[in-house]
Amino acid sequence: MAEANEQMEVQPPANEVSSGKNPLLTILVLVNTLMMGAIGYFQFQSHEKMKATPDIRDVVKAEMQKANGEEATGLEGSGQAQADDGILFPLDGFTANLAQGDGARRFARINLVLKFSKSSNEEEFKRRKAQIRDSIITILNSKRPEDLLNVQGKGFLKEEIKSSINSFLVDGSVIDVFYVSFQIN
Repeated sequence: MAEANEQMEVQPPANEVSSGKNPLLTILVLVNTLMMGAIGYFQFQSHEKMKATPDIRDVVKAEMQKANGEEATGLEGSGQAQADDGILFPLDGFTANLAQGDGARRFARINLVLKFSKSSNEEEFKRRKAQIRDSIITILNSKRPEDLLNVQGKGFLKEEIKSSINSFLVDGSVIDVFYVSFQIN
């Protein structure tokens, strides 16, 4: 009986795991940690890049400051009159359905800045903002996606918007239309 007790004490229990570590598990933990670090780094870089892109308000503000700065200093050294003088009037973004084509329903998202002549009355723009937005949405509703996907179509849209707005303005006129963003879905 004493020999049976000695044999039992010498043998390790069957349910106990050996003290050696599994190298595969260690490698997987390291790879997972490295991947999480890389994903965090790329997300941080993407966020920094997005913070650096200018907003529509920043672009308009810079253009207005540039126009005011040129006005104060005059046309020194250029030798030419500048035709760019005007009042910039940013509009809120537009989302409008496009004309139905053969495929699925499509829509356009556009941010615009209108440039009015110096002789224009800024109060008139503010009073007619709803009318201006309505005319632009009406024009966009009549366009098919194929009409707006090329450069000529976008240029024609600018001319259409200018003539539509100028048809009901009393003081001044629209000189140019600037696309700040243009997306068709």
